[in-house]
Amino acid sequence: MKHFTFFVVAVATVASLVAVVVPAPGNVDGTSAPPFVTEIPNGYRDWKWISVAHEEGNLNSLGAVLGNDLAIKAYREGKLPFPDGTIIAALHYRNVPSDENNKVFGQVQSFVPGPPTNIQFMVKDSTKYAATGGWGFAHFQDGKAADAAFMKPCFPCHEKAKATDLVFTRYAP
Repeated sequence: MKHFTFFVVAVATVASLVAVVVPAPGNVDGTSAPPFVTEIPNGYRDWKWISVAHEEGNLNSLGAVLGNDLAIKAYREGKLPFPDGTIIAALHYRNVPSDENNKVFGQVQSFVPGPPTNIQFMVKDSTKYAATGGWGFAHFQDGKAADAAFMKPCFPCHEKAKATDLVFTRYAP
């Protein structure tokens, strides 16, 4: 019985040691990859234009949709699914009437971007974001990333656009 107890203690000790030493899945440094994008991609303001989005109702938003070079190439070639490394940005602004333009037109018919509301990103990395269809989602307001609770509905909503690799925006050449 003494040998059996010693054996059980030895196995438990080794198992505990392995649990402490082996890094968690995700990043090389042992930290888990966050489920959503937490940093604003560099240079996004210099990316090419994909399209414009207008959302009514409570959002009352105009959006400029931009893409990095991989996104633009995939859109132009009609390539689906989008390749890893694709990043799509949506810069959202409050939709406001242009008093200056409407004076010229003689009626309210011109609307322009007003104050910025948020910036959203989709980052394609089929390994890192496998649990969310290969896409990492981001929402930044005043330069701060939204928390995981706020981001939770992103994937279920985008999953409805499976036929277009979870992307709603169409290319407007």
